[in-house]
Amino acid sequence: MGGQDAIRDSVGNVLQDGDSVTVIKDLKVKGSSSVVKVGTKVRGIRLVDGDHDIDCKIPGIGQIGLKSQFVKKVSE
Repeated sequence: MGGQDAIRDSVGNVLQDGDSVTVIKDLKVKGSSSVVKVGTKVRGIRLVDGDHDIDCKIPGIGQIGLKSQFVKKVSE
């Protein structure tokens, strides 16, 4: 991760490892009939390189990759 290319959420907030985010739209989980519902809160995210730039664990679904454009940072 280069310091100059900060990963930002849907409204432009800079995301960091360990942040909490909320999902801003329903997202279908590839290869499954599960859906991550709008408003789902995700804690302790990890930023990674690639198309899906957030790695996290969602209760009831498990380990998943999210795109930062579909999340909004929330304060604890």
